[in-house]
Amino acid sequence: MHDPAEPPFPHALFQALRQAPGSPVFEQGTRIVTRGELLETVRRLAGALRDAGLGPGRGIAIRTAVSPEAFAAHMAAHALGCRVVGVRPGYTAGQLAHVLGPRIDAVLVDAQAVTPELLRAAGPATVLPLDELLARPDGGRPLTVAARPDDVAALTFTSGSTGRPKGCAITYRALGAHWSWQPHAWSPVAAELAAGFERYLLFGTLASMVVMEFLALCLLGGGTAVIPEEDGRPLFPYGIERHGITGSIVTVPRLCQMLDLLRDEPADVGRLRALMVSGSPISPHRLAEAAGRLGPVVYQGYGQTEAGSISMLTPADIAGCPPRVLASVGRPHPGVEIGVRDETGRAVPPGETGEIHVRSPYLMAGYWDDPAETRDTLRDGWLRTRDLGRLDEAGFLHLVGRTRDVIMVNAMVVYAGPIERALAGHPDVAEAYVAGAPDERTGEAVHAFVVLAAGRTPDRAALAALVRAELGADSVPQTITVVPGVPVAASGKPDKRALLARHGL
Repeated sequence: MHDPAEPPFPHALFQALRQAPGSPVFEQGTRIVTRGELLETVRRLAGALRDAGLGPGRGIAIRTAVSPEAFAAHMAAHALGCRVVGVRPGYTAGQLAHVLGPRIDAVLVDAQAVTPELLRAAGPATVLPLDELLARPDGGRPLTVAARPDDVAALTFTSGSTGRPKGCAITYRALGAHWSWQPHAWSPVAAELAAGFERYLLFGTLASMVVMEFLALCLLGGGTAVIPEEDGRPLFPYGIERHGITGSIVTVPRLCQMLDLLRDEPADVGRLRALMVSGSPISPHRLAEAAGRLGPVVYQGYGQTEAGSISMLTPADIAGCPPRVLASVGRPHPGVEIGVRDETGRAVPPGETGEIHVRSPYLMAGYWDDPAETRDTLRDGWLRTRDLGRLDEAGFLHLVGRTRDVIMVNAMVVYAGPIERALAGHPDVAEAYVAGAPDERTGEAVHAFVVLAAGRTPDRAALAALVRAELGADSVPQTITVVPGVPVAASGKPDKRALLARHGL
């Protein structure tokens, strides 16, 4: 557990960097960045951001490609105690305008990630090009941590049930208490992962809490984060082979693609020691295939942006437990409590299904500017995940379903409601129903069922384009099926499960 007397986040990272200043921390192509050089870049950027008027409680949005300097910018903003908003790629213009709201004081960008839509959405906020900050004269001020424990450290946006991104506010106290940023308190499994991340494949976006969470294990464990250069071939497995990667996180689609490629065109992935599968469900037979082909290196994680990592299935679990364990998402992380409750809030015994509730030191403080949703989600220190599940006698958590229409596509949360409203807004469509079904390549896939307006003929491409424009690529249905009507469940509500079953999904 986190000691309240400890200096706030990211002090532990800075201490770790100081202990081995000459060792490599980032590798990008032929370029090597040492821990000492990274710390110096953080110091310089913290001075430049301070000169730009940033400090405790101020809001800064960051939209960059993955680079050592981009990571340094995140840590510099945290050192100053800012509220850091990571801006994911793929937001529509409307979503950008919502994320870059009136409480953002500055927007930090690099040449690779800046777009006209982003600059328009920034409005009156100061735009800070990363290369210009790096070129400013060095004031020579030492690097200190000015963060206040109860200030919001990170505002991470996920898709919202209304179609607008929903911001999860994580305080400096919570971020400092997160298991991945506390090397002195690592569990044996965390230490094992950190050792496996000796050469860690870093890709995706630094706006992802999951990416930052597991990158921490690499950096604090003395590893090197390898930022791959694209060569036109899939990172998994060819990037692993090319860069001698020992550890990474991987989404279900990339893992399935790698398994398919390795079946027909072998690549040397023998240096892998830790591969964390996360972001969306994976079928037990695919998980078994991965463990069989790659060896005892496969982990599976379950978590939420609101709660961080919740549970983990380890290679030892996969190898040493009954096959039914493969259908679970593992046991809780140390410091995480899981409760399964019925509709009245009563705890149910092991083996019975209910809604999963979570308590830990690193839960979000709430949804940004959404007190009603916060009250509905956080109750007496517990977070309602809105996932349904059960705990077995051995403490393994099994996911069963969801209490809301949420679909996990390519590790992204997608809500059915906004897609239904977008489709129903098209003149060809009288009614729209959206549901998710398991998909081996994307974890889950969006499937839409539409009832046509009288005398209309659907243009499926136009419907897909409408969803893409309003909600982004992850929300685009994999299939759009015309139906005469929707079956009704005994409750009187539309029976989406019956729709899926009727159409073989």
